[in-house]
Amino acid sequence: MLIRHLRSCRSWRKVVRYVGRTILVAVLALPIAAHAQVTRSSVAGAPIPYSSGSSNPLVQLNSSIQDVVAKASAAVVQVKVSSFGQEDEHATHDAMRVVRQHVVGSGIIVDPDGYILTNAHVVEGAQRIRVILPPRPVDSQLELRTTAREQIIDARLIGKNKDSDIALLKVEAKRLPYLHLRANVPVHQGELVFAIGSPQGLQDTVTMGMVSAVTRQVDPNDSMVYVQTDAAINPGNSGGPLIDVNGNIVGMNTMMLSHGGGSEGLGFALPAAIVDFDYEHLRKYGHVQRVTIGITAQDVTLPLAAGLGLARNWGVIVSDVIADGPAKEAGLEPGDIVLAIDGRSVRGMPDLVAALYLHPSADNVRIGVIRGENRLSFNVAPDAPSDKLNNLSDVPTDQQSLISRLGALVTSLDARIAPLVHAEDLTGGVVVVAETQATGPAPTGLVPGDVIRALNNTPVESVTQLRAMMHGLKPGDSVALEVQHDRKLRYVAFELE
Repeated sequence: MLIRHLRSCRSWRKVVRYVGRTILVAVLALPIAAHAQVTRSSVAGAPIPYSSGSSNPLVQLNSSIQDVVAKASAAVVQVKVSSFGQEDEHATHDAMRVVRQHVVGSGIIVDPDGYILTNAHVVEGAQRIRVILPPRPVDSQLELRTTAREQIIDARLIGKNKDSDIALLKVEAKRLPYLHLRANVPVHQGELVFAIGSPQGLQDTVTMGMVSAVTRQVDPNDSMVYVQTDAAINPGNSGGPLIDVNGNIVGMNTMMLSHGGGSEGLGFALPAAIVDFDYEHLRKYGHVQRVTIGITAQDVTLPLAAGLGLARNWGVIVSDVIADGPAKEAGLEPGDIVLAIDGRSVRGMPDLVAALYLHPSADNVRIGVIRGENRLSFNVAPDAPSDKLNNLSDVPTDQQSLISRLGALVTSLDARIAPLVHAEDLTGGVVVVAETQATGPAPTGLVPGDVIRALNNTPVESVTQLRAMMHGLKPGDSVALEVQHDRKLRYVAFELE
């Protein structure tokens, strides 16, 4: 047939096209025929060829993953926290009873002398913190054996940063296996990663996925940025590491977005650079010293660029400059579009947040902007206020500190507490120390550092008085709290359930 067709062709171009198509069809048919042959062999009872040698790339991949996970898992602990809370958050007022609550999270040993990183929300309101070390190899002369059981050790809180949700623990132990924490680990979208932790309390659980996004700002109102992954993350994974194929810490697993309560492939980890920055500060100072330059900024959108006639329709715009702040003094103005910070391009809010977060407090911030059609550069001397609220975690609390109807642990304002909450001018009040673990964030909107000054126009002087006043209210009654936070007054109003 091919010969008959060649004779009828009028040009060699048609011949070439015909031969090319014939060869292509034949090549594509080869794997199909091979698959059919394998299928027929299977049906006939003949075994399918199987390769278990080291040349099999899947075997090599499997072995590599096992090695990486085994080394990393040895440095991941389970964190168990005991706190006080309400027995049943849906119970009626008469049925309320204060009981001890238990929370399980994960942690990363980052120093062989017992320094462990976890999430701040894992240890919120903690009365007692314990870590469970996994069984680990122990040298015994020439043989290598494994400990028969886990070790449970009490831990103390060195410090925490609620903005980044990072806390540092210390246990009295030596020569522990640990993961080296580095700030400069490269992260790429699409690379394989592994999440290790204790989801639902199941210690030493490993899940695999990939990096979905390198810098993700989950909430426009929250400036923190995250590494997004589709590796399964569930309650209990908080504080555990997200590692790459080389065993490097890519981030600390922190949260997930889920409508059903389980993993939906939307997990988020704090980037290793931020974790490392906070670790160094928490270990040295007990709190995190972050710089501020006195600006409010937001992403540039198409409508915003068109409405303001901006030079570009993407990037970050300065929406406000605080009077008497460092940026104002340096010459920055509202409407400036940020091009770069410290020589690094700023494409969006995640870039701006990361650059300012990791900036050394002793150095000026170099900021390049577009103003109109001009490019300008400024050196801003930053402020580095200490986070005194982190020291509230050292304030002793007990069962008498819990006001269950407010969902908060509190303490009376005194001379020692007042400087921590910028309330040196107050002579009375009750300070919110922490939120209860039982209900998560306080439904009233109270946050640590709030000073409750009055309840329904009645001044509040002590915890005992506040408890008695709350006890006298019935479900459905209105509550109006006068609250001071960072020298600013506001009202917190709600109805009791």
